[in-house]
Amino acid sequence: MNIRIKVAALAAAVSLLSFAPAMAQEEAAHVKPATAYVKKSIEPWLNDPVVIAAVIESNKQHRRLMQEDIDKLDKAWVAKDQALIDSVRKNKLSEFLIKKKDASGGVITEVFVMDNRGLNVGQTDGTSDLWQADEAKWQKTYAVGPGTIFVDKVEEEDGKKIAQVSVTIADKDGAIGAATFGIDVSKLK
Repeated sequence: MNIRIKVAALAAAVSLLSFAPAMAQEEAAHVKPATAYVKKSIEPWLNDPVVIAAVIESNKQHRRLMQEDIDKLDKAWVAKDQALIDSVRKNKLSEFLIKKKDASGGVITEVFVMDNRGLNVGQTDGTSDLWQADEAKWQKTYAVGPGTIFVDKVEEEDGKKIAQVSVTIADKDGAIGAATFGIDVSKLK
């Protein structure tokens, strides 16, 4: 490779690296308060028997599903199969999650709980798909193990600054699922 090309490539890389810390700091400003909120205000109720029982039951129901079965369920969800949607949106876990969201004073904007296959078990609001295992929210929590919290970048939604924060759900035997929360970071102290 020509020396000029090497020097130009090195200069470009160094230039990009000088911006990386500033960009990381800007995005990371919400991580600490969001993590603290999750640890204090959310993790305690993720151990509630309603949550654990619903996830364990979903894991049992889905344990034999092949990927093609999961894809069919996901396509049915996207096609707005009302019976499938109602089985997730109108169950005991979803009722529990809605109460927790409502009690958060607007900090929590949405919640959905996923099983060990990445399928939604309960939720407060609609989701575009049923299967989440192809997304970071599941891959960086359930797939990592108990005690994991993943805070994604902040995005603007309806004039609010929302970060999705995902947490592994575990029982005494280890990771059983995950939960994702929309957190209005402007409401965190």
